[in-house]
Amino acid sequence: MPIIDLSGRPVTAQPSSGGAPAGDSNASGSPNPYVKDSDIEHFAADVLEASKETPVIVDFWAPWCGPCKTLGPMLEKAVLEAKGAVRLVKINIDENQEIAQQLRIQSVPTVYAFKDAQPADGFMGAVPESQISLFIQNLIGDAGAAASTEGALELAAQALETGDITAAAQIFGQILQEDPGNPNAVAGLAKCYLITGDLEQARNTLGLVRPDAKEDDAIRAVEAEIALKEKTASSGNTETDPLRARVEADPSDLQARYDLALALDGADDREGAVDQLLEIIRSEREWNEGAARAHLLTLFEAMGPGDPRTVDARRRLSTILFA
Repeated sequence: MPIIDLSGRPVTAQPSSGGAPAGDSNASGSPNPYVKDSDIEHFAADVLEASKETPVIVDFWAPWCGPCKTLGPMLEKAVLEAKGAVRLVKINIDENQEIAQQLRIQSVPTVYAFKDAQPADGFMGAVPESQISLFIQNLIGDAGAAASTEGALELAAQALETGDITAAAQIFGQILQEDPGNPNAVAGLAKCYLITGDLEQARNTLGLVRPDAKEDDAIRAVEAEIALKEKTASSGNTETDPLRARVEADPSDLQARYDLALALDGADDREGAVDQLLEIIRSEREWNEGAARAHLLTLFEAMGPGDPRTVDARRRLSTILFA
């Protein structure tokens, strides 16, 4: 997340000499104890002085701004979930044009974060919740870079799970800026490319991992996924129905069964692919120089040792091999 450059014009507002005190100017009446409205009169106390104790996020908004109505509640929710680790101050630019001019606010919504009375980060426009969470995570991450990275990785994983590939890729990329070669971030970013079908870029991304982490489980899993997709693509067998018909017509046609396994995996039916590979091994363990077993092991690596599908398939494989 880029840091906003606010060089040139400092905030000149002075602490209030009257009116609501710095700690009690929540004019909005919000039940959120970490959110308050402020103005030019209280800005120095509510933002600059307060940020010496706790990071302060400032939401510059306007009543006529549609995106502001979307972003504001998401910011308040995220700040509430941070449980006091960060505060939110809301500034209506229509009523506080001098602040907007001093901070060069050119559009709304605009969000700045302050730490130690200095601007530390910021963004413009309505952004996804995942990006807001990462923004806050970065602000409060001084307790330890590892904790901050872990939190960001969780956010990226959540974005992937919900199908927000762009947000996930952005977060993984931001992690790599702070922690170059982080294996989980490298694997995550490669997975984003993999999901979009860019196998070459996914493989190139894996090359970013730091040397001591090339055998990390996350890296090996993505390498296996790439290998699986490349094998499926090179086989030319993508239609499952004709292959399934061939297997049903001749269950002993192990090549057709193997091709069906590749096609099923390419169609995201990994359980079906495992079933076909196990059946080949059951019929002829060393068929095609052990191709079915080798492919099955690649599937295990791609899914990960803790995946329930891997655990179940390993159990079934053991039963076949040691029967």
